[in-house]
Amino acid sequence: MATHNILLAPGDGIGPEVVGQTRRVLEAVGERFGHEFAFESALVGAAAIAAEGIEITDEVVDRARSCDAVLLGACGVAGGAAINGRHPERAVLRLRTELALWTNIRPVQIFEPIIDSSPIKPEILRGVDMVVLRELTGGVYYAEPRGRLTVDGEPAARDTMLYRRSEVERIGHRAFQMARRRRGKVTSVDKQNVLESSAYWHEVMTEVAAQYPDVEMDQILVDAFAMRLILSPRDFDVVVTTNMFGDIITDEMAVLSASLGMMPSASLGDSSRGLYEPIHGAAPDIAGQGLANPIGAILSAAMMLRLSFDLETEAQAIEDAVSAALDAGYRTADIKEAGSSHVGTSDMGEAIIARIGVPAAA
Repeated sequence: MATHNILLAPGDGIGPEVVGQTRRVLEAVGERFGHEFAFESALVGAAAIAAEGIEITDEVVDRARSCDAVLLGACGVAGGAAINGRHPERAVLRLRTELALWTNIRPVQIFEPIIDSSPIKPEILRGVDMVVLRELTGGVYYAEPRGRLTVDGEPAARDTMLYRRSEVERIGHRAFQMARRRRGKVTSVDKQNVLESSAYWHEVMTEVAAQYPDVEMDQILVDAFAMRLILSPRDFDVVVTTNMFGDIITDEMAVLSASLGMMPSASLGDSSRGLYEPIHGAAPDIAGQGLANPIGAILSAAMMLRLSFDLETEAQAIEDAVSAALDAGYRTADIKEAGSSHVGTSDMGEAIIARIGVPAAA
């Protein structure tokens, strides 16, 4: 029996709570399906700054390189503040860089039992099935020069938005290859009317599209996409976009799923090793109270089983268990309907575990 080595990086705020429940779910999967998962734990974010004086140590990075996958909770403190000049969130950026992860994958799954928890009308949401591929290593978050300077005697700051052909091509190919396995449509999101880097992105994506005549492609400005995402989300299948635009629109996508707490993500490079995390933040205001929704983290583990370990049946079992728990009426505070009661983090985890590998009712 192969052992799958997973590095758990709970991080800050509600991270330890949701990662704790996710570990229990993975242990249940291992027991029910006969798999061996070996877990290690590591400090990242504010927890690492408190213990080590840095948001992530070289030793943790080395351990991440040697494992099969990393499951992260959340990094950060209230208001996104720095701690002794250190930013907890940069632990995630370093992991993405050191592990050479260049695609962030965020699916949108609509669960019928909580469809009324979204502010979007149910008739708009039903049938939504989309995934966003966000480029992770280029763009304004990483390019140089950046920093503070003086311009004409006045204090100023600058960032650089730069994309190389190779960065655009490789995520373009990944998007089109994914679309071939889905509904055969790619939407490329940019701002080519005002940004030179976006005009280049647009140009290279057009060239990549020509290699996939069986896949439909449309290209849309990011502001127009932000509107259409709410008005007609069923229009989209595979969406591919830049680092910064993807960061913003994937948070907007959470309104479709009713809560940030429902949204999983995966970050992948050339190999099967990936970084998996819910898209929500550390939420320090509710940390330690048992109020956090663990579903985003649990669904991230399902993505891990599918994408890093090639365990499709087991991944589907987790997703089915989440759906069954919601169908049975289990709700955390962020997804409860007005006037209804809710369960805590551990109770939601237990409800999902109880339904793993249980055949769906006819």
